Order: sequence, then structure tokens, then C-alpha cells
Amino acid sequence: MKKSWIIIIVLAILALIIYFSVKGTYNSLVNKEEWINESWAQVENVYQRRADLIPNLVNTVKGYAEHERQTLTDVIEARAKATSVNIDPANLNASTIQQFQQAQSGLSQALSKLMVVVERYPELKANQNFLELQAQLEGTENRIAVERQKFNQAVRDYNAYIRIFPKNIWAKLFGFERKAYFEAQEGAETAPEVQF
Repeated sequence: MKKSWIIIIVLAILALIIYFSVKGTYNSLVNKEEWINESWAQVENVYQRRADLIPNLVNTVKGYAEHERQTLTDVIEARAKATSVNIDPANLNASTIQQFQQAQSGLSQALSKLMVVVERYPELKANQNFLELQAQLEGTENRIAVERQKFNQAVRDYNAYIRIFPKNIWAKLFGFERKAYFEAQEGAETAPEVQF
């Protein structure tokens, strides 16, 4: 009779240990995945801030550079394309992040061309509205870099967590998979060539 009670107590203790292990791991996985979702939302937020600044920038430039219509049109089209790419955080993978990055890269290139055009108009470079918009755009670009870094940190933390034993067993059992990083575009290591 004593042996059966000992076996029951040992089994109950093992069941409790397994329960709390699974519960703790699952809840941690959910929290880490939510941190990734929150970080991604912040990345999209700062990109949206940049997109919101562009119409004011284009209108300011338009007043000074009427014959630069193609450059302005390119910026407007690139903005429309960049804002049309929305990614559900549940579907964050290398392919969707690359799609998002390509749209944002197109907008960055169009803005770079616009800034080159601005160099031809000294009176525009002295315009207070333009200077404020340019400063806000530069600040937003810095915010984008910071938020992308935070997103990558969240992904790194999550990816490492789901690969550690025994958490990897529970992660696989519950369907938690690796997330993709926000990586630099191909060719980003080469500085762009600007010609005036």
C-alpha cells in the first residue's frame, strides 16, 4: 500500500513539473511572438510617418521646380506602392519582409532623386518649410533604423528561445516557427553614386 502511494505522489509531482514547464514555455513563446508583432507594427508606423511627410515635401518642391514633374511623379508613385504593401505580423517570413523592403526601397530611391533635384534650386534649399520637412524626413529615417534594429532584436530573442532545449520541443509541438529578420537590401554595402 505504501509503494502505491509513493508512486502516485511521484507521478503527481512529475505531472505538476511537466504542466508548469509547458505552461511557462507556452506563455513565454506567446509573449515573445507578441513582442515581434509589436516591433513590426512600430516599423510600419515609422515607415507610415515617412510616407505622410512626402505629400508636403512634394508640394513644397513643386512650387519651385515645375519642370521636374517626372521626378515628382516618381516619388508619388513610389509612395503609393510603398503604402499599399501591408504585412500581417502572423505572416512574417523572409518573402513578405523582402516584398515590404522592395517597396520601401523604391520610395527611398525616388526620394534620393528628389533630393538631387533640390540641389539645383538654391531658393528652395533656403525655404523654411522645405528645411523643416527635410529635417523631419531625416529624423524619420533615423527612427526607421532604430525600429528595424528593435524588431531584429525581438526576432533574435524569439528565434534563440525556440531553439533552446527543451523549449524547442514545446515550440515545435505548438507550431511556433522561426521568424525572418529585416535585412539590408542586396547591394546596400555599396555606396550610391550621386552625380550632379
